[in-house]
Amino acid sequence: MDRTVPKTGSEEIALYIRTYYSLLRSSRPVHLDALVEAHLAMNSSLHTRAREPVPDSAALYYAAMRLPPCMADVDLVVMGQTDRVFHDYGYQDVDRWERVIAPARRRRMAYDGQHTLAVYIASRSDIDDLIPMLVAYQIEWNKLHDMLQSVTAQASLAAYSADSSLARTSELARALSMTADDLSRLQDAWGKDMVATLKKIARAPKRMAVQLLAGTYINYQRATSDWWANVRQHVSHISIPDRPVYFISSNVHAVPNLLSGFALREEARIFEFVERAGDPGLTAEYDYVRVRDELNNKNNFLYYALRRYAAQPEVDRRRRQSEAEIGITRVPSAHGFDIEAQVIELSKLDAERMDPRLLCVSAEEMARLRHSDALIVNIDYPLGMAAYHVLAKISQYVVRMQGIYVIGKAATLNARVGDVMIANVVYDEHSQNSYLFGNCFSASDVIPYLTLSSVLDNQKVVTVHGTFLQNAQYMDVFYREGYSVVEMEAGPYLSAIYEMVRAQRHPVNEIVNLYIAPFDIGFLHYASDTPRTKGRTLGEGSLSYAGAEPTYATAIATLRRIFNKELARLREAPVVAVPATSEEVGDAGQ
Repeated sequence: MDRTVPKTGSEEIALYIRTYYSLLRSSRPVHLDALVEAHLAMNSSLHTRAREPVPDSAALYYAAMRLPPCMADVDLVVMGQTDRVFHDYGYQDVDRWERVIAPARRRRMAYDGQHTLAVYIASRSDIDDLIPMLVAYQIEWNKLHDMLQSVTAQASLAAYSADSSLARTSELARALSMTADDLSRLQDAWGKDMVATLKKIARAPKRMAVQLLAGTYINYQRATSDWWANVRQHVSHISIPDRPVYFISSNVHAVPNLLSGFALREEARIFEFVERAGDPGLTAEYDYVRVRDELNNKNNFLYYALRRYAAQPEVDRRRRQSEAEIGITRVPSAHGFDIEAQVIELSKLDAERMDPRLLCVSAEEMARLRHSDALIVNIDYPLGMAAYHVLAKISQYVVRMQGIYVIGKAATLNARVGDVMIANVVYDEHSQNSYLFGNCFSASDVIPYLTLSSVLDNQKVVTVHGTFLQNAQYMDVFYREGYSVVEMEAGPYLSAIYEMVRAQRHPVNEIVNLYIAPFDIGFLHYASDTPRTKGRTLGEGSLSYAGAEPTYATAIATLRRIFNKELARLREAPVVAVPATSEEVGDAGQ
């Protein structure tokens, strides 16, 4: 195995990061204009046409999908970790501002209804994600503003406002130097605000300012402590320090859907809902399912359709009741961390309800789980360094960790969208460490649950600062070193794992051996985009089955691993009964 620590190849990216952190130290808001040159010099792979006078519609679409619709009116973005931070800086009523969301980025945000957006940051990765995105948004806004000053463009916009037919869409797209498909994608991002947003772009250029209210390490820890205290409060009937725990970082859908079997029992109703909904995407997938007999395909489609089916309040109530009956407690996100958690009691699971693909042993053997005292703690995957803060906090309270399993999206430099990558080497840009570890998964654990995708194991991962903070030179350096998977959370998780098994904080710029960990370590990534080839992403076209299959294949592999490991533990050592509740160790405010 090549154990050379790779060296990144982009001074421009490093300069950009240093520039915005230097500016954010200011006690007053700073305008994004000061960052435009550094942003352009970076030559981001997500903003390839940044220097061109014509719009980079792909970059604008990416940013618009990860920012709330109110951005058209926002002039000031303020960032802080908790309500307390905002209050300390004079935003006393921030908790009463309108909660706003972005279609494709999970982050707590609030809008004052005028010109200020409050963004709650869980770690410095939120800054690395948000600042380049805001700069890209402003650059592309101002390009469109210039183009919309022409008489032709204004006439096309007026015609499009009255009639958004294909012909009018094509006409306006030509006036804005983009394709009709590009304009339609912006329509997907801006929705009913499309015309209003274009009129605001035509009216004035964008000149936003940003201010970091508090960016100290201790404030990130306080925000994490508030989040974990909320989880503990919701599961006060369970003594977490007394229980063996299997930790999963994935999403809030796959694990409970597989375990509860709710979608499988509602199959007829879900198919009826799909037929009545009139959604072209759902209908196309449904037609595809009806001509195939594979169980994988049908079940995964049911899980995909469940997200829209369960938007009905009565269905959602039944689903949550079904989950509670088998020991799944959902803990909604609170405070600054927009991370939902689930605490699952293995003793209450019902093998007859769950997805049949989870049954890794006989029915009699699966029934032994009813004697288990173990828990699964499943969280909605955090962004970047928030992963470190979350796992470091949880590990203070979990005395008997049995396994840490991370499932997430990643960019791939050598595979296809939807393929699953399994790595045992991770280079972390945050710590500059190369982590070597024994991944408990191999290709054979995932392949049986895929019909459209492949699995590549023995891969190497690079954990980056942010999605915009990459360019062709940067990726080529890693690719030459054999690093073919690019993502944001593996390195921070491994830094936290190091501190769970060593008597010191994680090192910097070293090759780190984590084969000594006394519990399972498992990382499964599925490819969401292919930056080297500018290939399509899971955000383009139909996300449904292309995204559902690797999501559920990796979740199935993870749950089967947990069941097998827990059954082995039960065979080796009888479970000693634990009290229903006990006092949590440590200060409740930490």
